[in-house]
Amino acid sequence: MNDINSLLLSFHVVTAILIVVLILLQKGKGADMGSAFGAGASGTLFGSKGSANFLSRSTAVLATIFFITSLTLAYLNKGSVQTNSILDNVNPVTNEETNEETNIATPQIPKDN
Repeated sequence: MNDINSLLLSFHVVTAILIVVLILLQKGKGADMGSAFGAGASGTLFGSKGSANFLSRSTAVLATIFFITSLTLAYLNKGSVQTNSILDNVNPVTNEETNEETNIATPQIPKDN
């Protein structure tokens, strides 16, 4: 079961990185005016409009895969969260123990007349 979690988590991280890369490859809405006057968009690998459809569909598919792996990881790890803390093992220190070790008199504040 641990191998499945590790494999699924690795796939989840790779999917997240690919989503970020695909989002950064897409051009924004402001780039449409520059490409309208022959800025080389027709000479690209996918043509003038083909890259937008390909990248947006790839992003949608990867986002769906990311959502499914997120739900699967949550379901597989259900109930495996430990509720005890490292602070539960610390013994509390009382004031009596600290006063016995440090017998330092507190300084008096002088009063103004």
